[in-house]
Amino acid sequence: MSLTKIRSVDPHSPARRAGVRAGETLTHVNGRPIVDVLDYKFYTYDPRLELTLTEEGGAVRTVRVHKAEGEDLGLNFETYLMDKARSCANRCIFCFVDQMPPGMRETLYFKDDDARLSFLMGNYITLTNLSEREIQRIAELRISPINISVHATDPDLREAMLKHRRAGECLSIMCRFAQAGITMNCQVVACPGINDGPALERTLRDLGELYPAVNSVAVVPVGVTRFREGLCRIEPYTAGQAAALIDQVEAFAARFLDGHGTSLAWCSDEFYLIAGRELPEKSYYEDMAQLENGVGMLRLLTGQAALALEDVPEDASPTPFSIATGVSAAPFLRKIVDMAREKCGNINGTVYPVRNRFFGETITVSGLITGRDLMEQLAGQALGERLLIPANMLRTGERVFLDDVTVEQVEQTLGVPVTAVEAESGFDLVDAILGLPVETPAYALPPEDEYYRYNP
Repeated sequence: MSLTKIRSVDPHSPARRAGVRAGETLTHVNGRPIVDVLDYKFYTYDPRLELTLTEEGGAVRTVRVHKAEGEDLGLNFETYLMDKARSCANRCIFCFVDQMPPGMRETLYFKDDDARLSFLMGNYITLTNLSEREIQRIAELRISPINISVHATDPDLREAMLKHRRAGECLSIMCRFAQAGITMNCQVVACPGINDGPALERTLRDLGELYPAVNSVAVVPVGVTRFREGLCRIEPYTAGQAAALIDQVEAFAARFLDGHGTSLAWCSDEFYLIAGRELPEKSYYEDMAQLENGVGMLRLLTGQAALALEDVPEDASPTPFSIATGVSAAPFLRKIVDMAREKCGNINGTVYPVRNRFFGETITVSGLITGRDLMEQLAGQALGERLLIPANMLRTGERVFLDDVTVEQVEQTLGVPVTAVEAESGFDLVDAILGLPVETPAYALPPEDEYYRYNP
């Protein structure tokens, strides 16, 4: 079956008005062959299009479409990518998926490394999957921005870390992208004693030389679960090691700021929490370019909550509530609840940090908390009349935790209704504290494509 076969056509869309029908296969746009979603998105941007379609019986026809520039055609295909997702060919020594316990749903073991998902969904890729033709296509189409998992620019070190013969080509490919005017955001998963110290200094220097094509760099600590038997020995960062790395990145950032007007590189919030240091002020993070990597997320959350509380009436009296979150975020959520209580004394809420006994207590983020840990640790606690949880605990677009426990099971066990709140929005959190309705976070991908989003 062709993956460019049209599954449905949106009502009132340009394609529907032009007479495009479900069941037909889109082969060309303005004479350009359509291989996958990147071709489709790029070549359908223009206002005047000629679509070449193959009917189910094999007949070929052309359809002309007039629409607004950039307006979506309204076609839905057999798969989101109009192609199969490309799995990762690396065997990274720090891979989180390799540290997953057995017996979980199949999608959680899929490792994507697909450049199309980097452009469309913000996923990070390693570039080892790219053929020469794909590199040329990215440059030709000026696909931008692309998010790249760099980890190290030293070719030998990167090849050793990713265990792929092409891993050392990363910097040369990035140079080609820079020459093509493509913007890149970069990620470094730091492993103690492996790619920090002098290796990290070289990585930051090499990436800095590609500025402004390299727009930002996030340095995040390796995640280490209790399921590492048979894998490369990697220890979590200690407080002292984390502090040293912060000092190193901040020193580079200060020098770069003096010379270029931007810090370029930042450590994730988790490094500051491990080191026991205060987070920098919100202005330090500039335009929050690395928010998805947890860089400045907690500072943004508290700042938004403070703004939202300015409009809260002092006589507000919401029903008692509780908040369950990861160990790392708990102090910040307690601060927000305290701020709400100072504004209006009728706030009755408790924050419960949930320890990750499923993956191991070295994992402290909320997005990897399971329903089972939630139920076991909150059973018998004073939860008030409702429980708030970060929405990133749940499977994409559904009410299911990583371990397949449902929200309904949690509600039945704990005896309170559960409300999922956008993890990064202080405004939504304050609304939820006040008992106001909050919008369920929407994701761009359907639940069956969960593996396109899951990237711890």
